[in-house]
Amino acid sequence: MSITHGFQIQRKQFIKELKTNARLYQHIKTGAQLLSLSNDDENKVFGITFRTPPPDSTGVAHILEHSVLCGSRKYPVKEPFVELLKGSLQTFLNAMTYPDRTCYPVASQNIQDFYNLIDVYLDAVFYPRLTPFVFHQEGWHLELQHPEKKIFYKGVVFNEMKGAYSSPDNVLAEYSLRSLFPNNAYGFDSGGDPKHIPSLTFEKFLTFHRRFYHPSNSRVYFYGDDNPEERLRLVDEYLREFDPMEIDSEIGEQPAFDRPKFITRPFMVGDEEKVKAKGLITLNWLLPPTIDVRTNFSLRILGYILLGMPASPLRKALIDSQFGEDMAGEGLGSELRQIYFSTGLKGIDTKNAGQIETLILENLDSLSREGLDPMTIEAAMNTITFHLRENNTGSLPRGLVLMLRSLTTWLYDGDPMAMLAFESPLEAIKTHLKSNSSFFEGMITHFFLENPHRTTLVLEPDPGLRKRDEAAETERLERIRASMAQTELKEIINKTQELKRLQEKPDSPEALATIPVLRLDDLDKRDKPIPISCLQKQAPKILLHDLFTNGIVYLDLGFDLHNLPDKYLPYVSLFGRALVEIGTEKEDFVALTQRIRRKTGGITPQSFTSTIKDTTRPTAWLFLRSKATVSCAHDLMDILRDILLDVRLDNKERFRQMALEEKARAEQRLIQSGHHILNLRLQAHFDEAHWAAEQMEGISNLFFLRELCRAVDEKWPEVLESLKEIHRILINRNSMICNITVDEEGWHSLEPHLRNLINKLPAEVSTENHWTTKAPPLLEGMIIPSQVNYVGKGANIYEQGYQFHGSALVVTRYLRNAWLWDQVRVLGGAYGAFCLFDRFSGALTFVSYRDPNTFETLNAFDQSGQFLNDTELRDEELTKNIIGAIGDMDAHLLPDAKGYASMLRYLTGDTEETRQRMRDQILGTKAADFRAFAQTIQQVGNNAAIKILGSPSALEKVTTRRPHWLEVFRVI
Repeated sequence: MSITHGFQIQRKQFIKELKTNARLYQHIKTGAQLLSLSNDDENKVFGITFRTPPPDSTGVAHILEHSVLCGSRKYPVKEPFVELLKGSLQTFLNAMTYPDRTCYPVASQNIQDFYNLIDVYLDAVFYPRLTPFVFHQEGWHLELQHPEKKIFYKGVVFNEMKGAYSSPDNVLAEYSLRSLFPNNAYGFDSGGDPKHIPSLTFEKFLTFHRRFYHPSNSRVYFYGDDNPEERLRLVDEYLREFDPMEIDSEIGEQPAFDRPKFITRPFMVGDEEKVKAKGLITLNWLLPPTIDVRTNFSLRILGYILLGMPASPLRKALIDSQFGEDMAGEGLGSELRQIYFSTGLKGIDTKNAGQIETLILENLDSLSREGLDPMTIEAAMNTITFHLRENNTGSLPRGLVLMLRSLTTWLYDGDPMAMLAFESPLEAIKTHLKSNSSFFEGMITHFFLENPHRTTLVLEPDPGLRKRDEAAETERLERIRASMAQTELKEIINKTQELKRLQEKPDSPEALATIPVLRLDDLDKRDKPIPISCLQKQAPKILLHDLFTNGIVYLDLGFDLHNLPDKYLPYVSLFGRALVEIGTEKEDFVALTQRIRRKTGGITPQSFTSTIKDTTRPTAWLFLRSKATVSCAHDLMDILRDILLDVRLDNKERFRQMALEEKARAEQRLIQSGHHILNLRLQAHFDEAHWAAEQMEGISNLFFLRELCRAVDEKWPEVLESLKEIHRILINRNSMICNITVDEEGWHSLEPHLRNLINKLPAEVSTENHWTTKAPPLLEGMIIPSQVNYVGKGANIYEQGYQFHGSALVVTRYLRNAWLWDQVRVLGGAYGAFCLFDRFSGALTFVSYRDPNTFETLNAFDQSGQFLNDTELRDEELTKNIIGAIGDMDAHLLPDAKGYASMLRYLTGDTEETRQRMRDQILGTKAADFRAFAQTIQQVGNNAAIKILGSPSALEKVTTRRPHWLEVFRVI
């Protein structure tokens, strides 16, 4: 076979499902494999992956993932990753640590930008500057400012993982995995356990890189419409510098248990939750190796049958049992060396753990003996087939999701194309199902009931765990301090000061010049409009986006929430779920779920609120977002008619289940997405639309859900009356919008069915309600059982006289990736920080994520304006940030997302003319615009709202230092 740029082709295949030419190459010199997928997708993806099985729970793989992006041979700046964030048109730029691999993917629609990203990433992984400075910053270090002050641990990953171990759901997932794999790499936490991270030495850190970050241990991936031969040349430039190396990175199979295991572990809850705190439970099974493709697909379908739908039999049995508030467990895990299955409940009384275990096993036994409902099987098969064919990856590039799917087999020396060419294994399963109607029932028997490799994990609430962990860490640090001589303490102080000096030292212009960037001339000067036609301006409005959708129609039905009295806003998310999950007059929710999944690609409720451009008025909507093949459009319309007109809101028990699920999920988001929850709370001060969003999704909504769960049991007639009133007001074609994304031919097929649906809906007088908004206190401290904090500050700068200019998007982006990155993440040790600006409302907010600090972060927020004033912005730096802002404007969207985004622009008054003017202003941004915006930020001053969502100890320190400053209350 011929050799091209050092690579020899191993095999090639046309994957018709993806309209993609796939070629698998091997690098002659190093043995590195490269999978090249060529198609017409302009959103190009590159990735390089290394097998990195962890030897312990010190987080070495995770810390290394952070560290290799902190400077390299060709790019000797402190943070090449950040420089790329500032000045690239990237559509994806990140790195991910898995339990057995580390992935470095990038994506861009611009070819030169794509090549730039690839070169920076390849240089980073093969030639990183792994200095003690980088290790201490990203991993962990001892920090001591003065001989008389407290010594403590600091580091980005250290604090990130403290946040992870504060989340019961994260802890449950981690311990469930470890319980099944006690004898291989999965028995350790590759992300790092905060108790073990300080045991990692710099020498072990370097050894890990030398051992695993070698071409012989890599899998290289390309996807998109770029030149396939150029891919090989770019990679060979790096690989040819290496000699082959024998690397033992194989993940061995876990030896099978001869009997099930029962494990209990504690998790953190609030100090005052001794009585009301509830536990979590999962039952976990180890299943066959991942690379068995037919078994892999079969188990994915079986997992969806059992758990994937609201009416799935195992899911329904667990929810109906009333033992818990919501589902727990990952379901089917099919990305590691061996597949596993995990399911259970959260919000349980741990005394019932044995009964829950029995319930799961008895339900599986009953399903294996009595059989699965054929309609449920058909629904699962249709849904999985639809989603695979649609290839809708949401906000992620399609190529990235396909890379991760290929690694399911490729990482374990299997065929990387096996999981991509899905039609053949799916067809084999369907054929086998025809000849063996008990196929899935047999799998339940074999893989679950007769499988002794099972664990039952119970997480018990422990109100004292946080304090004990804090005390243990303090004691450990005191022992370290006590063991040190004064000269050693002085050395720690010197290292602390030196680390800070290096962190604060700016990169030289010469070093920054090494980062490849585009020129402003490389950018499109014209905005890219999305096709939109308003086919009917009178109620209901009908918008059409004529786009190629590969035979799928995307339909968004919108219902105007401003017709609701404000007291009903907290019900909105639950009401939306009820429409599609509670059942109708002629179908219970099981039958309705089956019908939706058999006939469509899904129906999902989603709310949207925003201020309308150049006004203070809100636009607020509840959408039912649905999709189906054009040939099934009539089925979709029939289903929508039934759920809109015949919904059974009087199903008390089903509504109670959904309310408990919503409450449990809202509590889960407090730690996992604390920055988002905090930002909602901040923005609630600034305009009506944000206030409404907080009522529907924020802490106010959590408090409402807790009361609602009690009211369902104690005051059901009142709750039902509210639901019926919401239904009466919202389901009204005179206050409705229909948004369709499909090509013209598809629209002609859909139109008569849609108009038939519209004509059946009530036509009442539409009346807009005045909402009486009551913002929360301006200064709040909110206690959650966490080891880290989320800190926020914000104001409405329009109220202070600022008038929007596109340069604000460049400036706020620069603040996020320069000042806040350096001050809050690098110096402060937080995992992240954001400067967010809503150009419609004027809300400017600063928010930190998994932050060990409070006042220090607020000080960094306050000094943002001074930073902008003092910064001598080089032309190259200005160009980078302009490019990044244009990249944000031109984010890659799949067809359904284009149609939805276009509708939102229509609803908010964000016209093509407005967006073009904004683009022109971004492209014309000058250094003077940064100084002008600095004055706006400095005016925020004492008028700002301040919120801290954090640990009891952190808020105790705040109130001790500044008594009565914050209104402090416990959230959970």
